[in-house]
Amino acid sequence: MSRLLVRPSAELDIREAADWYEGEEDGLGGQFVDELRHIVRRISDLPSQFPDVGRGVRRALLKRSPHTVYFLLRVEGSERAAVILAVLHQRRSPSVWKKRVRDEGRTG
Repeated sequence: MSRLLVRPSAELDIREAADWYEGEEDGLGGQFVDELRHIVRRISDLPSQFPDVGRGVRRALLKRSPHTVYFLLRVEGSERAAVILAVLHQRRSPSVWKKRVRDEGRTG
């Protein structure tokens, strides 16, 4: 099992998406968050099941909403961590998560 770290920018992505869905229909924001929790558990349990999309970033697709979780794997001592960089709608430009990867390299 990997430890999970969620970057502030990813937390903001999640809040914005959940708020948007909730504005569309009552309860839909909660359903989005529930689905996201499920995929995050899968990331924590076995992160290598998700494909590498470049620069060491892995991608986990949500099934019921058109969102993707982008994350990196880090090894810190004997512990492995999955660092969630972004939770983005699939129509967003890849430049968004790629910039976050560059920023993570400077700060991570």
